[in-house]
Amino acid sequence: METALYIIPTPIGNLKDITLRALETLEEVDLILAEDTRKTGILLKHYNISKPMQSFHAHNEHKVLAGTIQKLSQGVKMALVSDAGTPAISDPGFLLVRACLENDLKIECLPGATAFVPALIKSGFPSDRFLFEGFLPQKKGRKTKLENLSQEKRTIVLYESPHRLLKLLEEIKQNFGAERIVSVSRELTKIFEETINDPVDNLIIHFTENKPKGEFVVIIKGIDS
Repeated sequence: METALYIIPTPIGNLKDITLRALETLEEVDLILAEDTRKTGILLKHYNISKPMQSFHAHNEHKVLAGTIQKLSQGVKMALVSDAGTPAISDPGFLLVRACLENDLKIECLPGATAFVPALIKSGFPSDRFLFEGFLPQKKGRKTKLENLSQEKRTIVLYESPHRLLKLLEEIKQNFGAERIVSVSRELTKIFEETINDPVDNLIIHFTENKPKGEFVVIIKGIDS
């Protein structure tokens, strides 16, 4: 049974953080499904790879899913990539993987970059057991989710955008307490990479004085850990 769909992690910042196998696979497939063809185009150009691309993102995946499965069933080999990191981890991909399985299409997922792993390790918090929540819901269920997480003993992993970071830190202070230790990482693998471990109260002061820039991974120390 030949592989129909390859899930390929891409660098989260530094273009060198891609495996040889990933590059070989991108050269071998017939079509690359990309979250943003412009961003993927930069990566492909850097490695002199010329392949057809098709947009596959959160706003169109339902619409193009059936057609994509049909092409895969007809023997078109595809690679799925996101803007950065591993597809389906807080990125499009879950629906396509599920549909492939339902249609007996073989999938391979290559190992590679995922933003929360270096952030978790750099936090120094226990990493033998942790809870990955990704992006919290923006409205419905957010308050209840934070209240429940405040009693979590495992290390908690969140993603957040720069313009919502301060709001999240304020919510952590309100639900977890001002002294809860939090690790905030930004711009991982890039020139201005930064990780700060501090009580959440101090982090609020820091990011009030220093405007948040870049994508953030927020690691919350579990209660009594």
